[in-house]
Amino acid sequence: MQVAVVTFDGFNELDSFIAAALINRCRKDGLEAFITTPTPVVTSMNGVEVTGQRPMEFVTEAEVVLIGSGVKARDVVADEQLISRLRLDPSRQLIGSQCSGALVLARLGLLNGMPVSTDMKTRPFVEACDVTVLDAPFHSEGNIATAGGCLASQYLATWVITRTLGENAARAVLDYVAPVGENRETVDRALRAVRTGEAALH
Repeated sequence: MQVAVVTFDGFNELDSFIAAALINRCRKDGLEAFITTPTPVVTSMNGVEVTGQRPMEFVTEAEVVLIGSGVKARDVVADEQLISRLRLDPSRQLIGSQCSGALVLARLGLLNGMPVSTDMKTRPFVEACDVTVLDAPFHSEGNIATAGGCLASQYLATWVITRTLGENAARAVLDYVAPVGENRETVDRALRAVRTGEAALH
């Protein structure tokens, strides 16, 4: 199973790298994430240059697509040519967004009335798209999930691992990366966030 972590110019390193790194701890179980970029090289909001592992067209074949966040998100959604390369299908793919990635999901018409989690700076722009923003770090409905706040990227990764490999796989990954002495709290918090986000409207 392949995961496309869509990473645009001006990206937030925490959003793309945390999700990709956690998911890639499941490589041996057949789940692998790739930094997926619209150009061969993208530069982060802090000037870090990264070479993409897959081109944007990879999103059509990936089983999971995560839309990363960044300081140029509004430029992304205004770019017709770039948006047209994001051909996603929630009937067969798991699709998630991190922070301002929610703007991309709205622009693609994938939300269909679903409320979202996003960051505080992006919130007014998402609301301007007539989308309800929740005061929660994570929310999912069916095959679509949104996360808000940079460190909520761990919740997005937890959702992906749980949905593809099961809760035990997610527990193992979270336990490994947790701060020493905070293993149980870290695992429980992430799984609780995902469960709460899934059950919010049910």
